[in-house]
Amino acid sequence: MANKIDSNVTGLRYAEETSLKTLPGSPVWFPLEPNKYNDFGGKLSTVTRKPISQSRQLQKGTVTDLDASGGFEQDLTQNNTYRLLQGFFFADARELVQTHKLNVASVPTTAVSATLYTCALGASASATGGDIVFAEGFGVAGNNGIHVSTAAAAGTITAPGLATEASPPTTASLTIVGKQFPSADITVVMVAGLPRLTSATVNFTTIWGGLLIPGMWVFVGGDTVATQLTGGLTGFARINAVAATYLEFDKTDWTAIADAGTAKTIQVFFGNTVKNESTAALIKRRTYQLERQLGNDADGIMSEYLVGSVANDFTINVKQADKVTIDMNFVAVDNEQRTGLQAPKTGGTRPAIVTKPAFNTSSDFSRIKLALVDITTPVPTPLFAFATDMNIKIANNVSPNKAIGTLGAFDTTAGTFEVTGKLTAYFSSISAVAAVRNSSDVTLDMAIVKSNAGFVLDLPLLTLGDGSLKVEMDKPIDLPVDLSASASKYDHTFLIAVFPYLPTIAG
Repeated sequence: MANKIDSNVTGLRYAEETSLKTLPGSPVWFPLEPNKYNDFGGKLSTVTRKPISQSRQLQKGTVTDLDASGGFEQDLTQNNTYRLLQGFFFADARELVQTHKLNVASVPTTAVSATLYTCALGASASATGGDIVFAEGFGVAGNNGIHVSTAAAAGTITAPGLATEASPPTTASLTIVGKQFPSADITVVMVAGLPRLTSATVNFTTIWGGLLIPGMWVFVGGDTVATQLTGGLTGFARINAVAATYLEFDKTDWTAIADAGTAKTIQVFFGNTVKNESTAALIKRRTYQLERQLGNDADGIMSEYLVGSVANDFTINVKQADKVTIDMNFVAVDNEQRTGLQAPKTGGTRPAIVTKPAFNTSSDFSRIKLALVDITTPVPTPLFAFATDMNIKIANNVSPNKAIGTLGAFDTTAGTFEVTGKLTAYFSSISAVAAVRNSSDVTLDMAIVKSNAGFVLDLPLLTLGDGSLKVEMDKPIDLPVDLSASASKYDHTFLIAVFPYLPTIAG
């Protein structure tokens, strides 16, 4: 028997249950990258017997309860958090058209010719000519990256510049990440101070199966002048309204102006969207089993499990000159341990970790803006220029349900969905303090971009608290504020857009 087990031999994975405490017949154990753990496991409660006795001694008691929970911190990368966001938002992601989705079986790409990807993607009644297709994982380098489709039919996507690949890897994926509009098709008109991106060829209410809704984020413009608005105006924008002939934006990176779109083939990029939903049919509780392997005993790998785990707290930590980190905490109904002889749970698959670079807080933030809600302009004056640290926390307020005859919990109950946070900024204007005092409607969003991919985090409606200026000798004045988010006009409190691909100019 080993004298000790080092932490470096441990590993963390999770699998989604089909129902509370029940795994599917062939679970997928997705890997995680924890930096540290927070009280991972089961905490047992005992009651000692205290009979009245001349010996005045306690008598051995008994185990009466089990509280199972666990949490961990990991760096934020493009691929290690997205799937679990569904659990914390109690909702399915609103996904782009793609061959590898989160909640349905993957669709293989069976072949590539000089002009065709062969797959079932085109049968989805959404892939069309002009779609910007992002390809990953193909064996031939030229078949990866961005390709603009010229046509799509059931089972194929036509795109120029491909190379013959008879048997692509099963992990190769295709995602429609945007649209390149025909020359001079896109025009920009201003209505009540807000820009509308209008098209004569695309119906925005039905494109890609009706994916687009108010509150979603897009990136307008590609890497060439011909794919950008007049004057090279590019950037992130939030959809305020969707109509058959236009998208209206109420937040933009640029000062919008009318644009006739002459000789322009404008590109617009879209992301997968995860948000808390307000419609009962779209609210979905997920339960997981978290597996932590604990090294080897004399017989094999030891392990422990949090069973029937529900996503509870999710915190995004942003500090100056650091990495962006995520704290995730779960409430479970039971905790299991397995010896090396019992071995970790079998069946299913255990994909390897696909390592991606961490997002940093120095060069990967292309946008961070706290401003008063202003329905007359998409570029309101920010309440600060620079921030020093920030965190945003989702709390599902999950509590275990206990009962006689059950050690641990038989189920859990989710409480109110709360989003709070703290932000410290360099003081530059009294308007920020006034926004706290006046209980003004405030909005916060930020964009994080690295290696042609990234995230947008959006809190459409906030109330600010604290606001007490911190004045110290020989230092700039700090303004700490508390963030309390509420349901917005879009019927959500918090939205995260995950962009599989962004043009280089986005960074």
